[in-house]
Amino acid sequence: MTTMISRYIKTILPVAAIALTAGMSSCTGDLDVTPIDPSSTMTPSEPELYTKCYATMALAGNYGADGDCDIDRLDGGTTGFVRQVWNANELTTDEAICGWGDPGIPEFNYNSWGASHPMLEGFYNRLYASITYCNHYLDVCADVNAERQAEVRFLRALYYYYLLDCFGNVPFATQLMSSSPEQIMRADLFAWIESELKDCIGQMQAPVARTSKSEGYGRADQDAANLLLARLYLNAEVYTGTAHWQEAKEYAEKVINGPHKLWTNGSNGWTAYQMLFMGDNGESGASVEAILPLLGDGLTTTSYGTSMYLMSSTWKDDMDIDGNFGLVGQFWAGNRARPQLLQKFFPNNDAPAVNISDMVAAAGDDRALFYGIDRTLNVESPSDFASGFSVGKFRNTYSTGASPHSTKFPDADFFLMRSAEAYLIAAEADARLNNGTTSSTGAGYINQLRQRAHTSTVNSYSLQQILDERSRELYYEGFRRTDLIRYGLFAGLNSGSYVWEWKGGSENGASLPAYRNLFAIPASDMTANKNLKQNEGY
Repeated sequence: MTTMISRYIKTILPVAAIALTAGMSSCTGDLDVTPIDPSSTMTPSEPELYTKCYATMALAGNYGADGDCDIDRLDGGTTGFVRQVWNANELTTDEAICGWGDPGIPEFNYNSWGASHPMLEGFYNRLYASITYCNHYLDVCADVNAERQAEVRFLRALYYYYLLDCFGNVPFATQLMSSSPEQIMRADLFAWIESELKDCIGQMQAPVARTSKSEGYGRADQDAANLLLARLYLNAEVYTGTAHWQEAKEYAEKVINGPHKLWTNGSNGWTAYQMLFMGDNGESGASVEAILPLLGDGLTTTSYGTSMYLMSSTWKDDMDIDGNFGLVGQFWAGNRARPQLLQKFFPNNDAPAVNISDMVAAAGDDRALFYGIDRTLNVESPSDFASGFSVGKFRNTYSTGASPHSTKFPDADFFLMRSAEAYLIAAEADARLNNGTTSSTGAGYINQLRQRAHTSTVNSYSLQQILDERSRELYYEGFRRTDLIRYGLFAGLNSGSYVWEWKGGSENGASLPAYRNLFAIPASDMTANKNLKQNEGY
């Protein structure tokens, strides 16, 4: 049996090691079964169960991109963790729109999803399957290794964080159970995540900046818990009604003052920012910024739903004029920018129709990785990939010029957590503690990001400027919906004060009712679990 700790190499579980379920409501508790195949082992493998708790974020199932998927009803690529984090938090906002007609995509584009949305159901089920893996590990392997136990508790808290943020009041269980779990209120789940992270952080591995060749690369360390706490506190007012700005700043500064530093060294014509999203980002030195990388390798950890989705869905073959995309024939031409994203770099709405390198020069900002040749700036036709500028942020090229391991699947790791986020959290919390404008300390955090991008700096930043800076730094990384909700600009009373093309299904944009700040609990789980109450509006 193949096992994998440092890389997710075909994470194969023992036959009866875990219950693979669509959601917790339908979990089986009957693991004590006699195998039909006498050669099957009924002894759980701790390394494989532990690895599975991580691998569920990077792989669709146990056998790579073209193998069976852990989640029913959708293909493995569609149910990818990163893919659905991205779809839910980017396609619903001013940053991205997709030209595909797959069931669920238009509803994301136009903010018209309901309780039967297939991709949200897949995302929800992926999260609960991941929690099930963690619960099972903690049930049967918790005493094997205290450090790994703490990591799995962190991962479970991370999966619950996404449920808290996206779905609100959700089913909750910390152990495998045969009955349907009870629903926990959002504020109570916030408190549980906070307590769980604080309780397990001391036993997690010490924070160290690592490369892919370092022991422990790809595992969560104490700074992953610090950053998740900072993220939790930044949005505490949304989740609980009570702000926690001081705590957000405190935990973000723990990360800033730790070993996971901003990567600032460009190489061979590639900027430091570009190197964060390239095929050799685990080896080039850029991983000094990676707090929780999801591992990729074109031969051994293949997936259509992680880095490949971010690359292939955003590129068309006409963008590869220098042959530096790093994949062959994988131009899916689906996701591209809404004009409001370009306006963060070109506030006069005058982004030029040029290639990526010329776009960077025109913006005076290394992060403006857009392609405008033969594109229209406005999204006049959502189904036409040329309607809207393309995003060239992710590619499988090696900064050293070396060849990738494969031309079909990328080697790039996806930095689910990177230290730049901590700088932005600390700056925003600082501004909120100082009547809406940063102190010199808060401004300094943003200026370090802007200096890395070779763009101008100022002595203070307003909350609106910080929101715009978050978009410039973190666009297409799955944060935007949460940010707009925190600022009151996504749905609700103030949502009409900031609109984007096709928001609410209107070409010129429209306000959204407040209930759209949460997704619906999938109808399938509402049917299966009679303990649940649907979110308002659905």
